[in-house]
Amino acid sequence: MPLVSQHYFRIAVIFLIIGICFGLYMSISTDHRFTGAHAHLNLVGWVTSALFGIYFALNPSKATGQLVRAQFWIFVVGVVIMTLALALLLAGNAAMVPFVAGGSMITFVGVLLFSYIVWRN
Repeated sequence: MPLVSQHYFRIAVIFLIIGICFGLYMSISTDHRFTGAHAHLNLVGWVTSALFGIYFALNPSKATGQLVRAQFWIFVVGVVIMTLALALLLAGNAAMVPFVAGGSMITFVGVLLFSYIVWRN
C-alpha cells in the first residue's frame, strides 16, 4: 500500500477518535454546542481522509511525488485549524471566525489539489 494511503488511514483514525470523544462529551454533558465541530471533524476529517487513502491505495501510480505529499499536509493542517477554531467559536470565542474561514480555505485548497491529482494523466 502506498505510504500516503497509510498516512491518510492513520490520520483518519485519529480524527475518528477525536470526533467520537466530541460526541461522547456532548452526550454525557448534554452540552451540544460542539455539534458543528463534531460533524466537520467526522465528515471532513475521518470520512474524507479515509476516502483519499482508499483512492491512493487503488491508484498507486498517482500516490507519489511532492504534490501528493503537499496535498496531504495542506488538507490535514486545514482540517485541524478549521475544526479547532470552529470548536472555540462554538464555545463563545467570536475572535475565531477568521481562523475558521482560513482553515476552511486551506482545507479547500487540499481538496482542489486532490481533484487535480485525480484528473491529471
